[in-house]
Amino acid sequence: MFTNYSFTTKDRFLRYVQIDTQSDPQSATCPSTEKQKDLSRLLVQELQAMGITDAQLDDNGYVYATIPANTTKQVPVICFCSHVDTAPDCTGKDVKPIVHANYNGGDIVLPDDPTQVISPADHPYLLKKKGDDIITASGTTLLGADDKAGVAVIMDMAHFFITNPTVKHGIIKILFTPDEEIGRGVDKADLKKLGAEFAYTLDAGERGAYEDETFSADGVTITFHGISAHPGYAKDKLVNAMKVAGAFLESLPKDTLSPETTEKRQGFVHPVRINGIAEKVTLEFIIRDFITAKLAEYENILKEKLAATLQRFPGAKADFDVREQYRNMKEVLVKYPQVSAYAKEAIARAGVPLLEMSARGGTDGSRLSFMGLPCPNIFTGEMAFHGKHEYVSVQDMQKSVETIVHLACIWEEKGR
Repeated sequence: MFTNYSFTTKDRFLRYVQIDTQSDPQSATCPSTEKQKDLSRLLVQELQAMGITDAQLDDNGYVYATIPANTTKQVPVICFCSHVDTAPDCTGKDVKPIVHANYNGGDIVLPDDPTQVISPADHPYLLKKKGDDIITASGTTLLGADDKAGVAVIMDMAHFFITNPTVKHGIIKILFTPDEEIGRGVDKADLKKLGAEFAYTLDAGERGAYEDETFSADGVTITFHGISAHPGYAKDKLVNAMKVAGAFLESLPKDTLSPETTEKRQGFVHPVRINGIAEKVTLEFIIRDFITAKLAEYENILKEKLAATLQRFPGAKADFDVREQYRNMKEVLVKYPQVSAYAKEAIARAGVPLLEMSARGGTDGSRLSFMGLPCPNIFTGEMAFHGKHEYVSVQDMQKSVETIVHLACIWEEKGR
């Protein structure tokens, strides 16, 4: 099917990563940064240039598009989804992508900061990529493969179907979202406008990875209230909220329940932001586990530690607020076994060994699944995301394109 097809993934990806689309968790707007629309507008233009006439960008930064069916069968409408924003953890401004053609298997020294070295010793997946064309940034920014690799894959899939009209498929919807990296990727997604029955995000890592399970997640905010007093006359009056918050943090487990001490199916409690003054301090946590019920257990541990800390500081008070963020998509996907079965078959047709994985995080698919759109996650090749060592294999991206083309064909074959 792909013997005479010229993939466009690499060239698209190199264009897309040079557009700064970093999201901002402190912004209340949607999208959180207007610059995300710079890429989204380009995507709409490219889709329309292919002949996908309904491609559009809405005010909230979502791109919707439809590849019409070319079959007479009744086929469920499927959607492929990726996010355009990059993580706030590392700058995405002035990304200079570098293609390391026919990678030799050694260290990759990034030229704009030679102290940044992507080594197989630290990134063992590179050992499998010898001979591939590896794309990195130049050493001063992240690359943006998370998730512009997914965006490029979906765009190349669209290009394939438009230029190969004899390959049968049902209606295919495309959705590009903003603000996934700050947990708001589908806040204003219009699923009625989208009109899909099942979906797949393109936002997983190494070749063959298929994720139908994610963490469940809550956010916890603890607000410490101290007692303010003039420091010159503060004896027996001042209760410093910063010291209370510091004592609370110090009381947390040192060898368990944190990201730096957990792996595989272990959950964690992670402080991510602190802000305040002597009178009032706000401390934000993310709580994660594959078993949803364990979130409450971890939150109770925090409450117990908090109560013990407050006893040490008479007069101090605290508010404890929990906000649901997303839930393990597995709880939904088990009800629709064909969604996973077809994806696994598509990966096999692309000639790729299947890697069934559980995501120690969440994707737009986590929330979409609970919004009524079952949505697992498929590989793109993006690796070491959110930092300057981020990289992606061109050949991995191309295999991802093959996979989702096969996937759309399988849905058509199973139609009536």
